[in-house]
Formats: sequence, C-alpha cells, structure tokens
Amino acid sequence: MAQTLDTSPSSPHIPVLLAPILDAVGPVQGRWLDGTFGAGGYTRALLDAGAECVYAIDRDPEVFVRAKVWSGDYGDRLVLIPGTFGQLDQLAAEHGGTPLDGVVLDIGVSSMQIDQAERGFSFMQDGPLDMRMSQTGMTAADVVNTADEAVLADILYLYGEERASRRIARRIVDARKVAPFETTKQLAEVVEAALPRAKPGQVHPATRSFQALRIVVNDELGELVRGLVAAEAALVVGGILAVVTFHSLEDRIVKRFIQARSEQARANRYAPELAATVPQFEKISKKAIGPSEREMADNPRARSAKLRLARRTAGPSGVVDAKALGLPNFDRMRLQ
Repeated sequence: MAQTLDTSPSSPHIPVLLAPILDAVGPVQGRWLDGTFGAGGYTRALLDAGAECVYAIDRDPEVFVRAKVWSGDYGDRLVLIPGTFGQLDQLAAEHGGTPLDGVVLDIGVSSMQIDQAERGFSFMQDGPLDMRMSQTGMTAADVVNTADEAVLADILYLYGEERASRRIARRIVDARKVAPFETTKQLAEVVEAALPRAKPGQVHPATRSFQALRIVVNDELGELVRGLVAAEAALVVGGILAVVTFHSLEDRIVKRFIQARSEQARANRYAPELAATVPQFEKISKKAIGPSEREMADNPRARSAKLRLARRTAGPSGVVDAKALGLPNFDRMRLQ
C-alpha cells in the first residue's frame, strides 16, 4: 500500500534559533535561499518578515508534496527547487536568484524524517534500515551489510565519535554472517549489546552509531563544506550567512570556515611579495548562539543547536581546504 503523507499545514518541525536569525538580519529584504527547506519553517518566516523571494532547496522529494497545501499562498515569491544545498549557487542562478541577500542552512536530519519509522533514521522506532534523505542511492543497510570491518570501525569513529567503534564493527560483522541487517531494531540491538548499559541521563547506546551511518549515507559533512563554499559564491556584498548545527562535527566545520574566511592574510618580512587579501566574511557574532531556556522548554530538540552568523564582504570567493575545516579523512570510495 502506498504511504499517505500528512500534509497538514501545521508544521511538525519547529525551526530552531529562528528569533536570533531574524534579529541579526533586521528588516528582511531581497532574495533569500533556504538550503534545507524541510517543513518550510525558515522559509515561511522569511517571507512573512518581508523577503522579496525565497528559493527553497531540499533533496527529499516528500517535503515538496507536504508543502503543496500552503506554498501557493506565496505565489511566485516562493520557488521550490529539488536538489542539494551543496549546489545552491548553481541552482539559484538557474532560477534567476543570484546574487542572494541571505542564505539559511539548518544542518542535519529533520524532525519529520526522524519521526517517520519507515525512513529508518531512528533507533527508537523499528523500520527499514534506510536513512537516505533523497530516497535514492546507498542505504544504511547496504553499508552495514557490505562494508569491511575496518571501514565500519572508521565510519563509527570518524562520524559518530564512537570510542568503541572497533568492538561494534566486529559485532556487526559477526551478526550479518547469521542474517543480513534489514531493520533499525536489528542494528540497535547489536550496538546496544556491544556497549555497557547506559546510566540514567545518558544517551541511548546506539545514538552515535546511527548518527555516523546517517552522515556517511548522505555525505552530510561533505555537503556542508560544499554548501558553505556555494553560499560564499552566491551572496551579495552585505549578504547574511546563517547556519544552524546540532553536533560538534558540523559546528567545527562551520566555525573554522567562518574563522578562516573572516581573517585577513597579511604579508610579513619573510614573504614581502605576498599581498594582503580581503576577507570574504565578517563575523556577526563572536561565539555560537545557543537556544534560550524558553526555546529549549518549547522544543527539546533545540538543546544541542548552535547558530553561527556572518556577513559577506567584497573579498573574492575561492576554494577552501576541506580537511583544514575538520572534514574527516575518509575516502568514500571505500564503500564501493
């Protein structure tokens, strides 16, 4: 039976750290891009606040089906674009949207995806071991059933910061010899059995392993680096970059990117021929902005969120060293 989507206009996903984004922007004007459209929380807020137009990108085809019940209310001020935000500069240009006055990125999996057991993102609900945001390509089941033990251990350690990665990888390989992994429950039970019982207040033992698999299946960190570079290329001078992250791997990349692109490289006496360079961004906030007590009470999923803001300068856009930003040194060709 085909799945019936809930297309209720009341969003199940609450946009995180929306208020500080709007406060930093001041009057919202011009053309904006929401690179992680999801339930449309940021998009609607920007349009309601006065944005001339919002270009909304998402790799998940379901989000556009859900948006049909309300997207028409904004007419041609809302442009829905299937795709990945790592190509946001190209996608916006194809729709006449560049240069942009602002880019908003809410990194990671959405509440809607987590809450759908059939998408396979959550260990709290049993469902097929999928985890694909775009619903195409390699699944999490493909990874755990075919990857070498050493590759699995690297994935769990690099993308989940799981200290017991080798032990868990060994248990996964032993378990799949008996039967292939098909469901989230199967994997969660194997991971849980490989670790000490969680103490009260600790996260579920499978949390880091599921995070790691989700990130590698969707190439989330690689996509984040590409998205930051694309935003730099697409923003007008004075344009705003707002990025919301939910764990340390994501935040480290965003922090280092803004730091590197907001510093001015100057010549010194040992390299007098090196001309000073103009930075590409200036920081709006020195530190990451976290949720208020009120927001955490209203939306517990906001607890780990961090917002970083920067304003585009006249400095020329260019390439960045992804590894220097904190992208794990993992060759995705090892998964083939």
